[in-house]
Amino acid sequence: MRTAGVAQEAFEKVPSHMREALRLYVDEHIEPGSFLRAVLENDLSRSFAHADTINRFALFDIVSYIYNWIPSSCWGSREKVQQWLKGEKP
Repeated sequence: MRTAGVAQEAFEKVPSHMREALRLYVDEHIEPGSFLRAVLENDLSRSFAHADTINRFALFDIVSYIYNWIPSSCWGSREKVQQWLKGEKP
């Protein structure tokens, strides 16, 4: 299986209502909503506090996609997310 196919398969496990926000954040540096921002900042308790029912059940798949397929420079801490949104590299 090709890497692109695996990445696409992982992306399709992310709930459909979250895919565009995730794409816009990674590709365009556009600020996501409170749930996705908490996930990207690695804030588990805030992630669950802001998750809808679908995202609560999909949190593993969302985090798995982020961990494996998006640049590590744009997630993992509040500082990294802030720098990414400003277009800066940590």
